[in-house]
Amino acid sequence: MGVVLRVGVTLAALLVATGGFAYLAKTGHQVPHYRHFAGVPAALTSPAAIVRGALALEPAALIALGLVVLILTPVARVAFALLAFAEQRDRLYVIFSLIVLSVLFIGLTGHSL
Repeated sequence: MGVVLRVGVTLAALLVATGGFAYLAKTGHQVPHYRHFAGVPAALTSPAAIVRGALALEPAALIALGLVVLILTPVARVAFALLAFAEQRDRLYVIFSLIVLSVLFIGLTGHSL
């Protein structure tokens, strides 16, 4: 199970670092305008748009995808634990895993309990 966490964090770090270096290479010479706030580009507001941008090797999209991978890593860990407990027929831990997974999904989708 620890492999899921290591792979997820490593992949996220690689994506963020690659996107960060590409972003600096592309825009590092520009002088920032601190008086004008430019929010998140519309291209980074949905998961599908982030994936499309990352596939097009857009630096900001690569950074955003790395952050999404980092956020979803613990969710994947709980999902794999759920499958392992189900395979072992450990009903108590399957129920606990389902509860934790439900709380994670509720929290990540912006709902409240």
